[in-house]
Amino acid sequence: MNRERERDMSADGDSLLFAPIGLGYVGLPLALAAAEAGLQVLGLDVDPAKVAALHADRSYLRHIPDGRIRAARRSGRFEASSDYERLREADVLAICVPTPLGPHREPDLSFVEGTCREIARRLRPGQLVILESTTYPGTTREVVKPLLERSGLRSGVDFHLAYSPEREDPGNSDFATSKIPKLVGGDGEEATARAVAFYARFIERVVPVSAPEVAEAAKITENVFRAVNIALVNELKLLFERMNIDVFEVIEAAATKPFGFMPFWPGPGLGGHCIPIDPFYLAWKARELDMPTRFIELAGEINRMMPFHVVARLAEALDREFRKGLHGSRILLLGVAYKRNVDDTRESPAFAIWELLRRRGAEVAYHDPHIPVIPKTREHGTLAGIRSLALTPEILARFDAAVIVTDHDAIDYGVLLDHARLVVDTRGRLRGRSERVVPA
Repeated sequence: MNRERERDMSADGDSLLFAPIGLGYVGLPLALAAAEAGLQVLGLDVDPAKVAALHADRSYLRHIPDGRIRAARRSGRFEASSDYERLREADVLAICVPTPLGPHREPDLSFVEGTCREIARRLRPGQLVILESTTYPGTTREVVKPLLERSGLRSGVDFHLAYSPEREDPGNSDFATSKIPKLVGGDGEEATARAVAFYARFIERVVPVSAPEVAEAAKITENVFRAVNIALVNELKLLFERMNIDVFEVIEAAATKPFGFMPFWPGPGLGGHCIPIDPFYLAWKARELDMPTRFIELAGEINRMMPFHVVARLAEALDREFRKGLHGSRILLLGVAYKRNVDDTRESPAFAIWELLRRRGAEVAYHDPHIPVIPKTREHGTLAGIRSLALTPEILARFDAAVIVTDHDAIDYGVLLDHARLVVDTRGRLRGRSERVVPA
């Protein structure tokens, strides 16, 4: 191997340049954690608006304050760029790009593949390349490795390759990037050792596994576990509604058992960058092996059905309270983020509910204290640019019903209870507070 530019991954951070590629919900926290631990970081992103924001010491992610950006830049350890020619400078590259689903719920690896092609054009001996994007088992060695080796360099001989899944939980203040254990599986023992040594510079606990496929499977297993259990409580919610039993009270009661039970909570559907998507990556891979994944497919069906249930409950409530159908009704959605207290709309069930209501002839608007304007999405592009309404008595008087889709703490529930004509609550936030609150 050409060792001219090789560096010790466990050496002083100033002697190492780390380049995370993709400065979104995964790449930016990773970049900041590394810079704050003393590593030199060059963050790369194709979006010049993100780079410009970082150069202005401005964060575009609600859970990352501007001060962290400012401190990292002023320390001289963090810079951002859209110039992919600078990939040549880095000693460690981390691929942190999206892995969405295609139109037929098949894996869309176009962002990963495109990034690998960019790296291959500039790959040099001694570099360590790490894939962090969530994907199906086998991607690192079956997709990433061949693309990188088009450079003429060989994994394990000229450069090193590993997989280490992101485990970010935006908005969770209890688990910062540096405190979440990091799984690492390398293409060979030396690659694993180098990746472990690198992450150990700024992650409290690094856990090596025997192969990239194990790390890939572990990440998908984590999200399949959550998807299946959320589907279970969503199905129980439908059953208990018919039995006039409060599912939230049931789960709270069951959770008093100190062993053998873990609470999961129902809702209007799944959102975010992991749980609605990752199980289908595994199901797709299983079909390639002629292996059915019945639990995964069933959980997906149940979770995708929940927006339809919300709309049905809303229609029933409007008919019962006002003798009015959805057609021509004015509906205010509260919260379009995929979960509480974040500004992330990826795969949010609010958009599915919105589209279903529009098809039924309803007029729809929204209030979200964290999302002033709806960003453009691949599936719901017609909603892009719509602005959040203020939550005031005057605004609420214009709507027939308000639907709590995402129960942000910053929503003024007092105003909602005092002035909304009807509230449909998908999160159990206001249960028992008023006869005008309908669970869904």
